[in-house]
Amino acid sequence: MNKTILAATLSAIVFSTMPVLAPQALAADKSTQVKPAAPNVQEFDKQMQQVQENMKKMQEQMDNIRQTQDPQERQKLLQEHWSTMQNNMQMMHGMWGPGGGMGCCMGGHGMGSGMMMGGPMMGWGHMGGYYSKLTPEQLKQRQYMMDQYMPMQQMMMDHMMQHQQYMWMK
Repeated sequence: MNKTILAATLSAIVFSTMPVLAPQALAADKSTQVKPAAPNVQEFDKQMQQVQENMKKMQEQMDNIRQTQDPQERQKLLQEHWSTMQNNMQMMHGMWGPGGGMGCCMGGHGMGSGMMMGGPMMGWGHMGGYYSKLTPEQLKQRQYMMDQYMPMQQMMMDHMMQHQQYMWMK
C-alpha cells in the first residue's frame, strides 16, 4: 500500500512539474494563429535562482530532519520541508506558464484537464508546430532552459523520496 501511495505521489509531482504538452487552442482560421512566444532567458534565470535558493533551504531542512531524534520535532520539520517543497513545485510549474520564461506551448491556457488522462493530448505530435516555428536561437534558448530545469526537477524527486522515507519512520 505504501508503495502505491508513493508511486501516485511521485507521478503527480512529475506531471505537475513537467512542461505541459497540451496543444494550442485551435483557431477557427489557421491564418490568424499567433507565432509562439520566444523563450525569455532572463526571466527564466531569475526564477531559476529563486528555485535554487528554495532547494538550498530544503536541503538544510532535510539535514535537520536527519539529525533530530525527537519524533515530534521530526514531524514539525517534515511539515516545514513539505511546505517549502510545495512552494518550490508551484514556482517550477509556473516557469512553464504564461510569462514564466519558458514560453512553451501553453497558448495561455495552463494545464489541460485531460493532461493526466492520456488520450489525444499526450505525446509529441502536437509539439511539432511549436518547435518548427522557433528560430535556431530560440531553440538554443529552450535547450539551455531545459538543461537547467531538469536537474532541479530531479532534485525535487529526490527530496520527495527522502521526505517519504522519514514520514514512514516511527
